[in-house]
Amino acid sequence: MAKVLCLGEILIDQIASQGNAQNWVAHYGGAPANVACGLAKLGTSAAFIGCIGNDPLGIELLEVLQSNGVDTSAVQIHPNAPTRQIYVTHNELGDRHFQGFSGDTHTIFADSLLNADNLPIKLFEESDFLVMGTLGLASAVTAQAMQRALALAEDNFMKVIIDVNWRPIFWSNLDQAPKLINELLLRADFVKFSAEEAEWLYQTSSPRAIAQELDHLEGVIVTNGEQPCRYYLGEYSGQQPAFEVEVADTTGAGDGFLAGFIHQICQINLDQLTNPQISAEIIKYASAVGAITAMGIGAIAAQPNNIQVQNFLKERI
Repeated sequence: MAKVLCLGEILIDQIASQGNAQNWVAHYGGAPANVACGLAKLGTSAAFIGCIGNDPLGIELLEVLQSNGVDTSAVQIHPNAPTRQIYVTHNELGDRHFQGFSGDTHTIFADSLLNADNLPIKLFEESDFLVMGTLGLASAVTAQAMQRALALAEDNFMKVIIDVNWRPIFWSNLDQAPKLINELLLRADFVKFSAEEAEWLYQTSSPRAIAQELDHLEGVIVTNGEQPCRYYLGEYSGQQPAFEVEVADTTGAGDGFLAGFIHQICQINLDQLTNPQISAEIIKYASAVGAITAMGIGAIAAQPNNIQVQNFLKERI
């Protein structure tokens, strides 16, 4: 039984090797899939809900999920649409830039064709959390599946966690994005932003200010790379300095952070978030997961297990 359902995209990140845009190395990715794998590695049961192509890359991604302990019973396989590949370069600081997709401008990828009618109701009945990004909103078909998932989550008293994960390259109409994302956030319990995403949507990166605007939320987290992570949990504001590590690839760092956060809140009664010390420890743990992930190449391959996180934290006491 999966405790956490992660709905959205799984894809191949083609990452330029050592800044050489002519030499691409394939890594597994897609934010919701990254979070699902991160959770499973940390010891929290997770299922992935998404659509892949009936092609070698899609089957390989399915095997990656399974090998990392993720429940794949809800993965849909599209007979015609290909699995998405995205090309990523990095600057000398390890910060990423999304160059484009495989195929041409008319290619419709499998992750944009998640079928709402095929969502597994039983998984929703048995799980406690639903995690989604916002990229699926760029596709009318997957957006419909997301709305269906939110309705099922509500019916089964699940907590909804949204990672804004703003990626303009996925959107054919950028003007639609703010409205659709804001409507999604109205149905969330917890939201994670990067500082840039928060400023873009709300003209502030203050978690407390965002929580006052979205007063239904139980928690707001704003990550900011090498700067402190700021958060508002249980009506308490705090911040966690970033761990100083040698960054190799930031592609999956935010997803690692989110997996660490969810793993921690799965261990407690959510009423305990009103305890500032508990909230601080949860964010510290999540920050450690993100930092360790950023030290390796590839969003899934670099993710730690719980023992590695605990050892990392002990070394930095």
